[in-house]
Amino acid sequence: MIYFDNSATTKIAPEVLQTYDTVSQKIWGNPSSLHNFGENAWNLLEQSRQQIAKLLGVKPSEIIFTSGGSEGDNWVIKGTAMAKHRFGKHIITTSVEHAAVRNPMEQLRELGFDITYLPVDKEGRIDPADVKAAIRPDTILVSIMAINNEIGTIQPIKEVGEILKDYPNIHYMVDAVQAIDKGVDDLVFSDRVDFATFSGHKFHAPRGTGFVYVKSGRQLAPLVAGGGQERTLRSGTENTPGDVAMARAIRLIKEGEDEAVKREQAIKERIYDHLSQFDHVKLISGRDKGFACHVLCFAIPGVRGETIVHAFEDKGIYISTTSACSSKKHSEAGTLAAMKIPEEIATSAVRISLGDQNTLAEADEFNKVFDTLYAGFQKIID
Repeated sequence: MIYFDNSATTKIAPEVLQTYDTVSQKIWGNPSSLHNFGENAWNLLEQSRQQIAKLLGVKPSEIIFTSGGSEGDNWVIKGTAMAKHRFGKHIITTSVEHAAVRNPMEQLRELGFDITYLPVDKEGRIDPADVKAAIRPDTILVSIMAINNEIGTIQPIKEVGEILKDYPNIHYMVDAVQAIDKGVDDLVFSDRVDFATFSGHKFHAPRGTGFVYVKSGRQLAPLVAGGGQERTLRSGTENTPGDVAMARAIRLIKEGEDEAVKREQAIKERIYDHLSQFDHVKLISGRDKGFACHVLCFAIPGVRGETIVHAFEDKGIYISTTSACSSKKHSEAGTLAAMKIPEEIATSAVRISLGDQNTLAEADEFNKVFDTLYAGFQKIID
């Protein structure tokens, strides 16, 4: 089996699973309990928070555990709206955000907020000048993803941050779910970023884990209110085994990040260069530094994306139709629509998404299988 769908989810690492099992069985006390058993769980949780913070170069108090990327995105967006609605109800985001950002924005629109969706160019990238032009006296939040989940575009996070330095009261959020272990921490944790969201299952941690980076001093109302866990910002009994396992997963990926990024870029380029030889293949992702090392989107116009996915599946290779969150809806991808990609291409688009465990040998096998499948698709194309 060749698994090229790592942007959808990753396999939990054996060492991480071992940590999860050990903590579940031996340190299962409630971290909020006053007895020693609870204290042991709390200490372990805080050690994990400190480890994540150290690896990412931030303060432990700035790491707030959540259940994943969707919760994190919803929390920052709605939490900002709740905390700052007296000062304004205008939010700026992009036309290529993940549904976990786009749908909460639309919920706020129904409550009277004004949402500005920035356009993108032919590579799916916003123009920082459009951010500046969209800012109003009542703007309270700018939300921009670091790496696009469908085609891998890296957004100009730092450039937008430079603009927002002149607007210190506006919150700046980065959806960094696709960005961890991809060599772009300098973008995600640049000086002006106030919030960044992460999801554990994207980097070999258990599903149902995640965290939000919350810059010290930033006002954010809790989305989940209750017993006051997580600095009163995110209530609910802590997922101690999951969060501890996630901390180990981050440590493991950070140890091999540089090598993994180089290998993923090499794999992507080998496949990209091979696909570029075919007249009826449309490469949507780029191969330069403006695109992430791990995402490659392409299309065979005239062949539907799900047909391509299942054809590769029959050969033991797993890819997806752009975003896995919307792939079963058989709809044109949001990013490609925003890029004004013709429908014939958009509905044919598929995504390869690489991980640190993929190899060049798998790229060569993919290319061989592609040759065989493409020959069969010629009947449809012609």
